[in-house]
Amino acid sequence: MTNTHEGSKVYLYCITAVTVIGGLLFGYDTAVISGAEQGLEAFFRSASDFEYTKAWHGITASSALIGCVIGGAISGVLASRLGRRNSLRLAALLFFLSALGSYNPEFLFFDYGKPTTGLLIAFNCYRIVGGIGVGLASAVCPMYIAEVAPAHMRGRLVSWNQFAIIFGMLVVYFVNYLIRNHLPSAEAMVTMGWRRMFLSEAFPAGIFGLLLFFVPKTPRYLVLSGHNSEALTVLERINGKLKAASILEEIKATAREKSEKLLTYGVGLIIIGILLSVFQQAVGINVVLYYAPRIFENMGATGDISMIQTVVMGIVNILFTVVAILTVDKFGRKPLLIIGSVGMMIGMIALSILSFQDVIGLAALIFIIIYTASFMMSWGPICWVLISEIFPNTIRGKAVAIAVAAQWITNFLVSSTFPSLSEWSVGGTYLIYATFSLLSAIFVWKFVPETKGKTLEDMSKLWKKN
Repeated sequence: MTNTHEGSKVYLYCITAVTVIGGLLFGYDTAVISGAEQGLEAFFRSASDFEYTKAWHGITASSALIGCVIGGAISGVLASRLGRRNSLRLAALLFFLSALGSYNPEFLFFDYGKPTTGLLIAFNCYRIVGGIGVGLASAVCPMYIAEVAPAHMRGRLVSWNQFAIIFGMLVVYFVNYLIRNHLPSAEAMVTMGWRRMFLSEAFPAGIFGLLLFFVPKTPRYLVLSGHNSEALTVLERINGKLKAASILEEIKATAREKSEKLLTYGVGLIIIGILLSVFQQAVGINVVLYYAPRIFENMGATGDISMIQTVVMGIVNILFTVVAILTVDKFGRKPLLIIGSVGMMIGMIALSILSFQDVIGLAALIFIIIYTASFMMSWGPICWVLISEIFPNTIRGKAVAIAVAAQWITNFLVSSTFPSLSEWSVGGTYLIYATFSLLSAIFVWKFVPETKGKTLEDMSKLWKKN
């Protein structure tokens, strides 16, 4: 039952829980490649009509990120025209189709099990389709949560999306490990193992699509669409009748999305959003997440041990994401971001030194955990919190799309260049990421405002003041 004074937290938590399945699929889709990429590489290396080089493998392992750029770029248009909820439904469909297509890229056009140039292109197309779903979900999930959450809970609830992303990665690490462990032979990883890993995503994607028929449109989107009474109904269920009317008036006062231009609040705001996204990826986090088993094998671990270490890293990531969830609305966004940047810099500098000295083993594992833990309690969740809340209602859809597209472009550049950079110098590559970690701390300290406790409607006043 809805509390007249405070609304129903159970209702709020339920619709948030459904929405963050999109975050889980985001993590699942981007990390499934970590277990599949070695079998995939062996499969395409046996092709007779072309040479599957390291450069090709770097592109194939990160091809989904091309779709992520597309999905992020079109998310603003789709979120405004289809609505936040329908955009998530589209993302669920894309996840599902990508899982089936990546499992059987030969479908209709190619001979099963025969690697060719055409099959490689088809596989990458299916991965790009899933990437479009990831790009959509990465922009719209935090946007949806931010638009339904009360101001004093917004940071915590949006951070749950990052928890879901990391949980999705941990789930797929386990799934990949179980699939690999139950194959009849090592050769089976090349013939069927990687296929089953991609197929496993179809199950959570289907569940996500079904559950989205039980969540409402966001009140802010409803107001922008002229459905004020429906918006009031949703606000009453979440905030209670006493607060709902005043919140509705605040939203109506800033709901001019179709009339205000992107640069209404200055180019500086857009640049800050873009740089938040760029720094979140330029510190190298997804290199560690996507190539985790291979990195651990390069440190001396065997196949199964490397997968177990990857799972351990996933558990650490979840624990420190919870730290961010519990502290983001208490300590604020800026302090956590700066602390995380310093921790990442220390971790990457240490890994660089160990690499130059050819020291592998426990020390390297410890510093990888320090690095990822620092990211997960700061830039991982809080970057998404800021991107979802920092832009005024009137430009949020378009501005978030630009920021998210910039994030995925940077992600693609960093991830696709890692195999080549690591051949040049692993230690030098880690040093590059350490430099970006330092620059991210300086950027936050100098240019990013604190948004803790402010309503989404307050953002218009914040940027007009600046």
